[in-house]
Amino acid sequence: MQREILDTKRKALNINLDPKIYGTFAEIGAGQEVSRAFFNAGAASGTVAKTMSAYDMTFSDSIYGAEDSGRYVSQNRLTKMLDHEYSLLVERLHGEKYQDKTFFAFANTVTTLNYAKTNDPHGWIGLRFQTESSGEASEIHFHVRLLDTDVLNQQWSLGVIGVNLIYAAFYYINDPKTMIESLVDNLNVGSVEIDLISVNGPAFKNVNNLLLNLYLVVKDFSAASIFDPDAQPRQAKDLLYKKDVMILRTKYGQKSNPNFSLFNKAIDQFKRVNHVADENLRVLIEVLITNVLTDGTEAQDDVDLEAVAKRAEEMCKTGNYVIVSNFARKNRLAKYLDRCKPHSVGMSTNINNLKFVFNSANFGENYTGHLLSYVNDMFSRNIRLFAYPFLDKKTNTVITTQNMPVSPEAKPLFDFLLLNGYITDIKDYNEGEVKTV
Repeated sequence: MQREILDTKRKALNINLDPKIYGTFAEIGAGQEVSRAFFNAGAASGTVAKTMSAYDMTFSDSIYGAEDSGRYVSQNRLTKMLDHEYSLLVERLHGEKYQDKTFFAFANTVTTLNYAKTNDPHGWIGLRFQTESSGEASEIHFHVRLLDTDVLNQQWSLGVIGVNLIYAAFYYINDPKTMIESLVDNLNVGSVEIDLISVNGPAFKNVNNLLLNLYLVVKDFSAASIFDPDAQPRQAKDLLYKKDVMILRTKYGQKSNPNFSLFNKAIDQFKRVNHVADENLRVLIEVLITNVLTDGTEAQDDVDLEAVAKRAEEMCKTGNYVIVSNFARKNRLAKYLDRCKPHSVGMSTNINNLKFVFNSANFGENYTGHLLSYVNDMFSRNIRLFAYPFLDKKTNTVITTQNMPVSPEAKPLFDFLLLNGYITDIKDYNEGEVKTV
């Protein structure tokens, strides 16, 4: 049965009229947009114990403590805000009047578009809440990118998404998929991107954070999700900013482990060519789910996320970071990485993938336009491709960039990329390391 989507004002009013839900709002950086929605709905005295907004850094530090990193729009700042505000609720509100209340503390720390429109508007939003009176608290954190080009629209979106979060925590807590879907209720398509979500506490004891983040990708809330070796979600820019990033592309449907022997050689070449220090290196294994989403799947809900999650967890256990994406083409991955502003990027890929790109028969009309767009997206962003050789069983020949078939109209561009080091073969391998496609 299709879910009824209530408008934002109705959601806020339903919460205000619920005698058990009571808490505080702490909002930094984009106005008090969430608490305002509850005041505008009416009957806010039934919900709002306190609202606050410490914009001045000195005031903010005196309340929540200084940030060693100097970054105030961060998950660490959000956690400090929730710790402080929730502890005050429990400490100050007790007695008969509050014995049946389920407390919550809502917080966000956000940067919206600046006057010069030169920044990347984004924020961390979180909720610590009880599902039963005097019970242990649970938490939801997520990271949002604000994509509107007008600051007033960004503030409006923030207010809507905050109301959605609080409503989801109290009314959709037993259905994690609906909880996630409802975060964008009443928002304009393309106004926000949610690229990380993390939950914990007794309300989520049977919920897998990795699965929740894969669901963000499947529902197009985000283009990709990144996990650390412990399979915990990580925010892309926090992890990759100014780092030297090396990625091995793999597909969800692969049955065996990647060819780590050749991948390690590719990493060594990348470090030598780009003069990469070990402490600045980030190695990621990409797990593509594009072949799941496009392989005759009738609906997104039919995607076997459990199987995708299992593959991602297997790759995490190799000790690497893992990125799960639906980037069918490498140039889309390149554009995604570029917004994280890494220092440099290397990608290891099978020669067979390059064969496909540089073969005009695979693209139909306007091949040169497609190819130029691909090359611009890829190689204008300080990216190098390290090509795996493969064994052609029909001819028993090892295929490299030197003998790979290339369409005549693409040959000059391909030669240019080879000559200038944008594409290079993985070197110093032995025959036993070369696999078939």
